[in-house]
Amino acid sequence: MIHNLKKQAKGNLAPTFLTILFVILEVVMDVTIPFLMAFLLDRGVDAGNLSEIIKWGLLLLLCASIALLFGVLAGHFAAKASTGFARNVRRSLFHRVQDFSFSNIDKFSTASLVTRMTSDVTNIQHAYQMLTRIAVRSPVMLLFSFIMAYSINARLSMVYLVAIPVLGIGLFFLIRAAYPIFTRVFKIYDRLNMVVQENIRGIRVVKSFVREEHEKTKFNTVSDEIFKNFMKAEKIVAYNSPLMQGTMYVSILAISYIAARLIVSSSMTTGQLMSFITYTSQILMSLMMLSMVIVMLTISKASAQRIEEVLSEQSNLTQNTNGLTTIADGSISFEHVDFSYFNAQEKRCLYDINLRIESGQTVGILGPTGSAKTTLVQLIPRLYDVLSGSVKVGGVDVREYNLESLREAVAMVLQKNILFSGTIAENLRWGNEKAGDEELVQACRIAQADSFITAMTDGYQTHIEQDGTNVSGGQKQRLCIARALLKKPKILILDDSTSAVDTKTDAAIRKAMATEMRQTTKIIIAQRVASVEDADQIIMLDDGRIQAVGNHQQLLQSCPRYQELYTAQLRKEERA
Repeated sequence: MIHNLKKQAKGNLAPTFLTILFVILEVVMDVTIPFLMAFLLDRGVDAGNLSEIIKWGLLLLLCASIALLFGVLAGHFAAKASTGFARNVRRSLFHRVQDFSFSNIDKFSTASLVTRMTSDVTNIQHAYQMLTRIAVRSPVMLLFSFIMAYSINARLSMVYLVAIPVLGIGLFFLIRAAYPIFTRVFKIYDRLNMVVQENIRGIRVVKSFVREEHEKTKFNTVSDEIFKNFMKAEKIVAYNSPLMQGTMYVSILAISYIAARLIVSSSMTTGQLMSFITYTSQILMSLMMLSMVIVMLTISKASAQRIEEVLSEQSNLTQNTNGLTTIADGSISFEHVDFSYFNAQEKRCLYDINLRIESGQTVGILGPTGSAKTTLVQLIPRLYDVLSGSVKVGGVDVREYNLESLREAVAMVLQKNILFSGTIAENLRWGNEKAGDEELVQACRIAQADSFITAMTDGYQTHIEQDGTNVSGGQKQRLCIARALLKKPKILILDDSTSAVDTKTDAAIRKAMATEMRQTTKIIIAQRVASVEDADQIIMLDDGRIQAVGNHQQLLQSCPRYQELYTAQLRKEERA
């Protein structure tokens, strides 16, 4: 874990080193000041020598100014190093997620990934800054202060040898009790983010069903659970302060008592006592800061482990770096394909699929909900890999292609249509960033989107809100189809992507594609028989198995399930 996170410090080693250097120099000045103060008191104040007072006073002022300068520089470089480290971690996480297959993403919830890239990264950013400053300052201050105290009076400094083990043992038990709670809290944060995410994305549904109070209750339940766990952990950690304060006061009392006897016996001066007490405060404050660092590292350890889970996750879609970059045509074949989301034979959702689709054909896929229609087509661009068997495009196993080249040749319009904030033109150019205005218009005409776009005040420069909330469901679907057409793919997959448009528009889209995209293999997943009845072949899928394959007329004669579906929908249209 430390090895992987250490890589993220790349590019920030110089500010990290400078932070440590200036922290050490600041500590040197801080421990020098009490030492000089002893001379000020003994040679100046007690002796009544004004020149000595001025001399040592100016020297103290110089040391304090230098310490302040080193402290400012240490803070500057620590902030630069920690924010750079956090930037690298956040970027590495995001880039890793981009390389994930769908099954990798399924392993981590969306809310969990968001938490890891925000709250968890912030935690380790703070931890990194504390490591470069306080975690360096505290032990260095402890060591130097102990050396200076020992040089003043070796016997008196033995008090620390009793105080330090007491603090160490107490802190060990506090951390041991608090760590499991912090680990649990971050998992609850994932649930909280999921509740918020679902609510915001589905706010229209929430309001239409008047479920605001239910959502508030759901949020409060998770939020209260975080509060209770954090409060429990903070109560445990809070014992650290009285433990430190108590140890410090007892130590100071013990030192004062012993030192008073030494002063009476002329074995120690008043100035030395003042310096020794200052070193005592520095030592115990160093221990207190060190305990804070340990508490922070305890919290960040849980975050670091969660970040490590993502960084160490390897995509189960192995990229063929020397893979083929040219796809001959849009032909597709499934050969004895089995598939499972859990990579387990006993949990298959596709069973022994054998299918041949010629390049340029239009293929319809029908089947009830949960029959694995979407799963079947997701194997074509390698969004998932088969459990056994093979999927071939252009006569070559998809695993033999360069992944980017394969996906450039396949365009998918998914069930959940996503538009991004920006203009219509910007959204369309996701399909081809170099597409000219005429190409945009042509794609939109095929997708039957040009008419409603030109009717808008700003036309193709109309701004789309996040997730396309300012356009209708049917308009969103047509824009997503146009975006896919701009790729000029060899294979076009429409996954129930005309469900929100009327039958007339649906027919117009299919007719335009048949005329303008004759060389493109078109796969249409639909619920309406009318959407696929003109297809070259129609696949009836049920429970992950192919029930029948044929054109409209063939299936009407040979497939009872198709006959039943066609008749039911025909009657429904007649009643309408």
